[in-house]
Amino acid sequence: MRIIETSLPGCRVIEPAVFEDDRGFFFESWNAQTAAQHGLPETFVQSNVAGSARGVLRGLHYQWPNPQGKLVSVLEGEVYDVAVDVRQGSPTFGRWTAVVLSAANRRQMWIPEGFAHGYVVLSERAVFHYLCTAPYDRTADAAIRWDDPAIAIGWPVTEPILSPKDTHAPLLADVASERLPTCDP
Repeated sequence: MRIIETSLPGCRVIEPAVFEDDRGFFFESWNAQTAAQHGLPETFVQSNVAGSARGVLRGLHYQWPNPQGKLVSVLEGEVYDVAVDVRQGSPTFGRWTAVVLSAANRRQMWIPEGFAHGYVVLSERAVFHYLCTAPYDRTADAAIRWDDPAIAIGWPVTEPILSPKDTHAPLLADVASERLPTCDP
């Protein structure tokens, strides 16, 4: 396994060791012992799968309070995956990082608690997998607008397919401070 640091401290890209032969391939998608050696969580409490068509953009989502860390990957297709630091007091508050995740590159992205997450589907169809450190909490569910000009994410689409929730999400500057996480010292 190779860990690649991103421009946002804590957000990491994980490249598993893949073993291929004429029968196909094999790789460990998660190992608690190896994760602990790299400072990643050892326990997940919820697993989610989402299927989407080309151009569907999901995000930018986070939970506060009761935050979730997420290990995300693509089981089929390809997505442009984004994390945004929404922790008040963080030196990287409002900054973003992105990576292309696909079934072909087998990369994963670790998004720690306190970061908003979103992705847009680049392939005809994608099946997206999330491992979460905390269960979904409807009362803590929150979102910021995907095209917030202050964040200026370089999305590879201009007119994505959005849910009503994502269409009407607020700008980061308009989110009440009690609805944003804080940065641990």
